[in-house]
Amino acid sequence: MSSKKKGHPKKIFITGISTEVGKTIASAIVVEALQADYFKPIQAGDLEFSDTDKVRTLVSNSISKFHKNSYALKTPMSPHAAAEIDNIVIDLDKIKLPNVNNDLVIEGAGGLLVPLNDTKTILDIIKPDYKVIVVSRHYLGSINHTLLTIQILKEKGYNVSIIFSGDEHKTTEDIIQKMTGVNIIGRIEDEPYFDERVVSSYSELFKDALESI
Repeated sequence: MSSKKKGHPKKIFITGISTEVGKTIASAIVVEALQADYFKPIQAGDLEFSDTDKVRTLVSNSISKFHKNSYALKTPMSPHAAAEIDNIVIDLDKIKLPNVNNDLVIEGAGGLLVPLNDTKTILDIIKPDYKVIVVSRHYLGSINHTLLTIQILKEKGYNVSIIFSGDEHKTTEDIIQKMTGVNIIGRIEDEPYFDERVVSSYSELFKDALESI
């Protein structure tokens, strides 16, 4: 395995334009490319094989560490609703980053404005110094969802990049790139399966672009 990277560690927040657009696969690829640590602050549902477990199984380097969720909720729903079922209220003060000297990939839940409680959303846990990668996947309405997501991030002053997920849809991707002007890291195709080897191959493709953000 390659040795540790030099330079100031980065915090990269990975969000999506909706649910089920490929954030976890993208997270695994970014973790592998940068030999970064991984942290998912809020897991809702799938506790027996969580997103942290999924990323761990897809990453082959020996440097990355996988940190415990701040909240592990039982029901696969919006965090505010899953927390209510568990009879708790999500407190942002209890979402604390792991203390690491490595690059850190932070995976969100759903999209930017997914509620965490009655007043806060996923956007409220993205700190000003984070780099943000938006995972965009083509479907009817995805252009609008992507432009809205990127617009709010740019208005907040974030460094924003895109990873496209799924088979190429040129007209969608071209207009998103023209209208946002943000950095395109690459596309993750609809592969027959994802394993360590496939993730490693994408990590090599994306490595230079990720190291430069």
